[in-house]
Amino acid sequence: MKLWHCRDARSFRVLWTLEELRLDYDLVTLPFPPRWAAPDYLATNPLGTIPYFEDGSAAMTESAAICEYLAVKHGGASRLAVAPDEPDYGAWLNWLHHGEATLTFPQTLVFRYAMLEKPERRLPQVANDYRRWFVARTVLAENALADGRDFLCAGRFTVADISVAYALQFAETLGHLGEVGPGLQAFWARMQERPGFKAAKARQGA
Repeated sequence: MKLWHCRDARSFRVLWTLEELRLDYDLVTLPFPPRWAAPDYLATNPLGTIPYFEDGSAAMTESAAICEYLAVKHGGASRLAVAPDEPDYGAWLNWLHHGEATLTFPQTLVFRYAMLEKPERRLPQVANDYRRWFVARTVLAENALADGRDFLCAGRFTVADISVAYALQFAETLGHLGEVGPGLQAFWARMQERPGFKAAKARQGA
């Protein structure tokens, strides 16, 4: 297995999953954004996006899909996946994709128009609008954790938690983590204490 990664980018979801599963993999760390800062990467992934992941004949570019792939195909007894015959199978899939499609999407626009673009191309109103959009979209996860649950579904840690927790990490990077609810802030604090999370941070730091 091989992962192309940028520090704390969406590929961190995959890196964290690999470390939770204690799998052997090669890591290629690129400057961000790679399509500009490492143009040779386009020969590997013509989209120029992160992550890019290979496992034998599998070649994947979507972070939540790669986490699902790893949990199902290589998860073994880790139970980072939820099986179709479990009551929370639908919830697991929904949270897994909610983290990317609902939560991370507006943050990418905040990041682009508040930080990534050259100063003359930044759009503070767009960034602020999408920041508010992100915060409003966290209500579902906040409500799910309001009854004191430690995890989003199935009563255990799964890659769905990784997917949503990454959006909170991104919020912290962007400076608006303090706007989410107390349940999500406590959830994020718990996630950072996981050995797999710490191992992923150490691996990308190395």
